[in-house]
Amino acid sequence: MSGTRTQIVANDEDGMRLDRWFGVHFPQVTFGHLQKLIRTGQVRIDSGRAKTNSRLEAGQQVRIPPLDAEVGRIERKIDAEDAKFLRDLIIYEDDDLYVFNKPPGLASQGGSGTKRHMDGLLKSLPNKQGEPPRLVHRLDRDTSGVLVVAKTRAAASHFGKVFQSREARKIYWAVVYGNPKPPQGSISCFLAKQLVEGIEQMVVVDQSHPAAQHSLSYYSTTDTASRRFAWMTLKPVTGRTHQLRVHMQQLGNPIMGDPRYFNIENYQGAPGLGEGLNLHARRIRLPLRSGKILDVSAPLPPHMVQSFEALGFDANRYDVKDEDPEH
Repeated sequence: MSGTRTQIVANDEDGMRLDRWFGVHFPQVTFGHLQKLIRTGQVRIDSGRAKTNSRLEAGQQVRIPPLDAEVGRIERKIDAEDAKFLRDLIIYEDDDLYVFNKPPGLASQGGSGTKRHMDGLLKSLPNKQGEPPRLVHRLDRDTSGVLVVAKTRAAASHFGKVFQSREARKIYWAVVYGNPKPPQGSISCFLAKQLVEGIEQMVVVDQSHPAAQHSLSYYSTTDTASRRFAWMTLKPVTGRTHQLRVHMQQLGNPIMGDPRYFNIENYQGAPGLGEGLNLHARRIRLPLRSGKILDVSAPLPPHMVQSFEALGFDANRYDVKDEDPEH
């Protein structure tokens, strides 16, 4: 790009922040450089001053100053191994989205010390416009199962609204310690992030706590192994961090293999159980842009197959599409 130009905001970009819009169209521009361009008035919206967090409207004109003189273009590298890795995880695909069966141990997004994550790997599956797919919801690093990813901005906008409005119906399977009493019900409480022995965790707080967020989940006991373990079907209504893990802890039945919230004193362990968090995003049901309903389930990861076999649970005995703890 050698001179100043204007670019019109597309219909499916309505509501995007200016900094995100720039990141899509001009990935070579760092956030710091963009701030400088905006601060000096070189980037404008409909001839008016702009801010990095300005919300764009379809049809607006964004003034783009010369960029190549100061910033070198970054070539997007497609990693064939990463692309194959992701394609092997696909359990559903159409023109709008991928549904992956995320393995345990793989983070959804990057963070402190996290170099390999779904968000980064998705750059190896660009769409026809060369844009990477977009996460529209998240799973904990150690939680396996159904993960929905949008292929385009328009699809991301649609599914973002679906998850925000709670139209998406999510079902999880877990192996927990003990047998919950009552065997079926709901858990409602307020959660907030706090440091517990130097580790950031979600804890139950009073509604008046400044960081309090309401959380609600339904649970149902699907099967038991004596009085020591239970196979739970869980339905989160809200989507707080570590919600199901904290809720089962509060019920007195923490999820097996949970490194943060398993708090049973003098626990002696059980032979044969798979190592790792026994929590799996088993199924999701949500409306597509076409109006049709997508209903897809993910098979259990190896460590949970091992736990099920050790405890005598038969994953094929119950049709997940007929089981809903809310009912």
